[in-house]
Amino acid sequence: MTPRLLDADDVRRALTRISHEILERDKGAGSLVLVGIANRGDALAERLAAELARIEGAQVPIGVLDITFYRDDIGLNAEAPEVHETRIPFDISGKTVILVDDVLFTGRTIRAAMDALMDFGRPRKIQLAVLVDRGHRELPIRADFVGKNVPTKREDDVRVLVQEMDGEDAVIVEVR
Repeated sequence: MTPRLLDADDVRRALTRISHEILERDKGAGSLVLVGIANRGDALAERLAAELARIEGAQVPIGVLDITFYRDDIGLNAEAPEVHETRIPFDISGKTVILVDDVLFTGRTIRAAMDALMDFGRPRKIQLAVLVDRGHRELPIRADFVGKNVPTKREDDVRVLVQEMDGEDAVIVEVR
């Protein structure tokens, strides 16, 4: 059996806590925009936006960022990469961009996301919100908002399941 680190209630509580932390650190939602990294970070960004609206009463713009062609490992695999749509229908210049992802591991995805974001403008600052931080960084990147820190072995597989794509909310770890 695959161990569950978080169930649906744990995911909901983590996103609620992250939302409160974002509002506290950024003193409200006034200059915030959320950008979720495809393909599960965008679902989490949608939920954070809904929670921020519930708490603060403000609609925070939401975008989706595909980082496929910004990755430093593109071309290293024989398989063709899965490409998703990027939708950032607002100007990020001068805004506080909350970059949202499901799992923070080596930091390479976040580096690629920051490179991709710069093609859309010059944000005032970028902050990172992740549901799970599993460690094993290869780059000097850290999350500003974390749902759960999970100590793992490098070869473990941490998977975030979201209702929108997987039919349930959970975080599981496949120990190898």
